[in-house]
Amino acid sequence: MTLFLQELIVGLTTGAIYALIALGYTMVYGIIELINFAHGDIFMIGTFVSITIFGLLGITSSSHPTGLALVTILVVTCLGSMLVCAVLGVVIERVAYRPLRNAPRLAPLISAIGVSLILENFGSLWKGVSFISFPQVFPDHTFVLLQTSQGPLTISSVNLLVLVVALVLMVGLQWMVSSTRMGRAMRAVAQDREAAALMGVNVDRIIAFTFFIGAALAGAAGFIYGLQYGSSIFYIGFQLGLVAFTAAVLGGIGNLAGAMLGGVLIGIIGALSSLIPSSVLPHGGDAWSLAIIFAILILILVFRPSGLLGQRTPEKV
Repeated sequence: MTLFLQELIVGLTTGAIYALIALGYTMVYGIIELINFAHGDIFMIGTFVSITIFGLLGITSSSHPTGLALVTILVVTCLGSMLVCAVLGVVIERVAYRPLRNAPRLAPLISAIGVSLILENFGSLWKGVSFISFPQVFPDHTFVLLQTSQGPLTISSVNLLVLVVALVLMVGLQWMVSSTRMGRAMRAVAQDREAAALMGVNVDRIIAFTFFIGAALAGAAGFIYGLQYGSSIFYIGFQLGLVAFTAAVLGGIGNLAGAMLGGVLIGIIGALSSLIPSSVLPHGGDAWSLAIIFAILILILVFRPSGLLGQRTPEKV
């Protein structure tokens, strides 16, 4: 039971990262019904930007800042990653997607795949083709949550930071969409783009703002991912992007709460799969975690394509 609960904590932490990435997928799809396959690679760029900002601040793996200096470094790096990724998202929308907005659906999809490959190639040229270390500047303390007969149930300070950052951003996004003028405009464009334009909403600006926010969340996810796992590589965005896309579909793509729920569930499923013994699956469940996650995606698409919280909507004509 203790091992189960420990893996549950790991799953929640990983799921929070998936949820932040999945929100970008679901926001863009909700606005323009496009699967932005370049979004995962924007997350990868976020990890590289964070590493670069650490380097500019003189932070290395042997640095141990404390107090206000540590807080300042973390905030500057996180905001820097979010800003660079947000600007990149807007540029991608303006250059690769906006000219194809009224084209057949296959055209922007191919464009998205092309942008993804461009970003991966750029990442490999920028930081190389090997894993690069992410400076672990945040103190890694362990806190005991519960003492059981099978051992202590613990959580690390890094896990707590990841959960707090992800929760604050997700709550902030939900508030922005539901309670602000810009959020109402986003919901109007998502519901009926032409009617929103007739009511005076600047559709191009709202779509660009959606890309800005979604990409900023990917940048934040890249920052906390680096703190959690300590390394990055140019193709990490492709793998995690597919997992986050699965999370968005699981929760109901186009639904913010669904993306959050789907990310957490996928994280938990991936963590708990490691408990499957090798007597059940060859080499143990950990080796099959991605296969299990994508098998779930296939089942969802077959039996409930609208997702857990999604609603079936008629095709727009």
